[in-house]
Amino acid sequence: MQIHSNLEELGRQLLAGKVRVVDCSGTLGPDTPILRLPEDFAKNTPKVEINKISEYDKDGPFFAWNWMVLGEHSGTHFDAPHHWITGKDYEDGYTDTLNVQRLVAPVNVIDCSKESAENPDFLLTPDHVKAWEAEHGEIGKGEWVVMRSDWDRRADDEDSFLNADENGPHSPGPTPECMEFLLAKGIVGWGTQCIGTDAGQAGGMTPPFPAHNLLHRDNCFGLASLANLDQLPAKGAILIAAPLKIERGTGSPIRALALVPQG
Repeated sequence: MQIHSNLEELGRQLLAGKVRVVDCSGTLGPDTPILRLPEDFAKNTPKVEINKISEYDKDGPFFAWNWMVLGEHSGTHFDAPHHWITGKDYEDGYTDTLNVQRLVAPVNVIDCSKESAENPDFLLTPDHVKAWEAEHGEIGKGEWVVMRSDWDRRADDEDSFLNADENGPHSPGPTPECMEFLLAKGIVGWGTQCIGTDAGQAGGMTPPFPAHNLLHRDNCFGLASLANLDQLPAKGAILIAAPLKIERGTGSPIRALALVPQG
């Protein structure tokens, strides 16, 4: 069968180093930047904790292992539809019920790094996407779309990564019109390199937080705090973004991986 042959060829290409696996995840640990909700919310996600059980010592002479404290939406993470009120009625909208076939798909990388460096509140619009498609080709149904801002270069400094002042956070993201435009194409999900899938000032948009609001309305997925998107081509890579199978989970930290052809 042709599909069988294609998979065998992919395996050979991987083993020969002709397809490179790019890690699109940040390190998950105590210094990982965590979203801070406004003070009028009762709870915030805790900082990541890694607690040792044993490390070849009296508590376990032959083994090392840890236990952790972390939120579902910590570090590089996956937003399932049930994360947002607009996706609350999808029975396949949890991390343990979603269709895993959708998680592995071609990825379109829209480079907004220059604009984001010049303006941290840069907003991606349908016109930007159309111009990108005119150069690189149309975004297809079932594909991932990610916004490269190189924001991951701030990840070692939480204050810089969150980039907040008295007017709230400032980070790039999509307009509501951009999200509607992409969703009309039938994308599987949207991702960014910032703390969340929305722009920092997205709370003032209509609807508020359009990436969350509209993605999950359509039973689509969100990816946040992605890394190393500068190592991906505009088109031609495959993104694997699989959340942990948490019972009734609204999201999960992930190890996002991209398969990138070499040469």
